[in-house]
Amino acid sequence: MLLRKILLCLCLLAPGLTIGQNLIKVKAGMVAGVDQIGLPIALERGFFEKWGLDVTIARPYATGVDALNSLQAGENDLLQVGVPMIGAVLRGIDLVALGNYSGSAHKLGGDATISLIAGSTSGIVKGDLKTLKGKKIAASFGTINHLYVLGLLEKAGLTPADVTLVNTPPPDMTVALLAKGIDAFACWDPVPIIALKDVPGAVEIIRGGDVISYVGFNVALRPWVEKNGATIEKFLAAVSEADLWMRANPKAAAQVATRWIPGLKQDVAEAAMQFNIQQADRRLSINNYKALWAAQDRLNRLGILKASFDVNKHIEPKHMLKVMKENGIAIDDLHAAVTPNIAKLQNPNDVHFNTEGSAVLGKAVVKSINAALAK
Repeated sequence: MLLRKILLCLCLLAPGLTIGQNLIKVKAGMVAGVDQIGLPIALERGFFEKWGLDVTIARPYATGVDALNSLQAGENDLLQVGVPMIGAVLRGIDLVALGNYSGSAHKLGGDATISLIAGSTSGIVKGDLKTLKGKKIAASFGTINHLYVLGLLEKAGLTPADVTLVNTPPPDMTVALLAKGIDAFACWDPVPIIALKDVPGAVEIIRGGDVISYVGFNVALRPWVEKNGATIEKFLAAVSEADLWMRANPKAAAQVATRWIPGLKQDVAEAAMQFNIQQADRRLSINNYKALWAAQDRLNRLGILKASFDVNKHIEPKHMLKVMKENGIAIDDLHAAVTPNIAKLQNPNDVHFNTEGSAVLGKAVVKSINAALAK
């Protein structure tokens, strides 16, 4: 009786605290990657409950393809998924991207959480991507690591026909490299860091490098999105808070990762987290539209996709923009700063800016910082 009276007094003093609060139930899914760990952080740190949600997270999936299968089967309401979204939309699954889980709203390039690992006897030379020619390279087809390999090949002046691509799920990549069934693999963390520890002589040929624009969205099926706008905004606010906490507490965030990714050790999680916090960005901007378009364009140009879709129809920014506005989160729109002279400021057939373009971007950043300081 005394406990009930105390709780009742607390509720009267704090309107946001209620006995038996009616939390909105949401089922969410993720892939077993360190870049996805903001989702369970929001659960463990109580951010979902703070925003009035009762979120259940499915056991992490091996790839985004597996995660999307669960969404289609009705096992989840929301997912964190990247490149596999493209194939799903082309197969007729009406997906809507609502925010990022990883990527960048302030620039186009961004792939710090992916690397290419080669065996000691592979003949692949660090700093010389042309040595990929003739090699067997593992990737999970239709995922971001597949896109990364394709980007590396283009960067080297090679084509997919110049190598043998082996469709391999991330959990099997280290074993395949150890057994010398492949010469190299590309994957998201923690797989590359684990391989460097477990495969004698393994070499990181390249990490990131802005070879591709990272694609990593919070997605849901359109009918669910149309009926659950308020819930989506609560969800995005909660995971945004989780990302903020993660950036401020990377070691503690790494510890959360060890509880959600099978077999992940603390030292590996901490190493991976240093890359993850570089591109943990829930915001949406024109760069995210361009990233999804660029991924689709590359897959189409290389003959992997036979069709394409309008990315504008499969990104719904209003919920994330509302969260950003209500919480005073700004974006320095560097895209607008360079668009009038993009042909002169950007390298041909590339996402990177030349020296003049970098100078223009730098001046735009200084201008917006000065404006913010003046307030």
